[in-house]
Amino acid sequence: MSELDGLNKHFQELRKRVVRIAIVIAVLTVFIITFRFESFDYGQITLFYPTPEPINNLAAQITNHMKNNLIPQDVQLIQTAPGQAFFAQIYIAALVGIACSMPVIIRELVGFIKPALKENEIKISRSISLPALGLFIAGCLFSYNFVIPYILDFLYRYGESAGLVTFLNVMDFVTFVLQFLLAFGVSFQLPLIMYAISKTGAIDYKFWRNNIRYAIVIIVIFGAVITPDGSGVTMWFIAGPMIALYFAGMAVIERDARKNSTLKS
Repeated sequence: MSELDGLNKHFQELRKRVVRIAIVIAVLTVFIITFRFESFDYGQITLFYPTPEPINNLAAQITNHMKNNLIPQDVQLIQTAPGQAFFAQIYIAALVGIACSMPVIIRELVGFIKPALKENEIKISRSISLPALGLFIAGCLFSYNFVIPYILDFLYRYGESAGLVTFLNVMDFVTFVLQFLLAFGVSFQLPLIMYAISKTGAIDYKFWRNNIRYAIVIIVIFGAVITPDGSGVTMWFIAGPMIALYFAGMAVIERDARKNSTLKS
């Protein structure tokens, strides 16, 4: 009976934390599809303030920004059915809401698993919370500025060479962009995950160097699965940065291990 009570207590605690996360994400999502940002100049500084605008909202502003910065010049963004633009804005608002809620998500998840962690694991979880958020944002920015534009240009250049007029459905476009943003936001956590696992003592620091070949194979397969074409070229836009992150994480772990060995001696 006591075990059942303990299990129910854990479920209640998890439910409370999930509800908190869901409320924060929902509030931010509603804000993004209800308001837009207007700019004004204050001296030499441009500032922004929110104003109610349910149709021409912040999600629409983001969509226009993505269209202007990511889509190749001769490609037209269209909707082919009623409601596609609306649902595209919902997807964008939800993603931005999740991204902006990451500090709350990380805090609630760490708070939930804290009772099951040892003292050094609690310290590790606290120390990686902010870096995890920073790496997620860095992954999204890297994907948005350096990966997505080049992949779209690479794929649609074939249509241009054949003299075709290319149209891109707004839902396909938004799904494509969000897929890559989330993939890079998560994949940029790789060195942090490696570091956290090593710090817990679950594996030796030499593990990462000894298994480089297997790691590269797994990363390349991941890049091949997530990219939308079978050319074998675009997958390296994902696999390349992830391999670099793997080596960076390995270098940090080995340097930390050498430092600790020096201090002990």
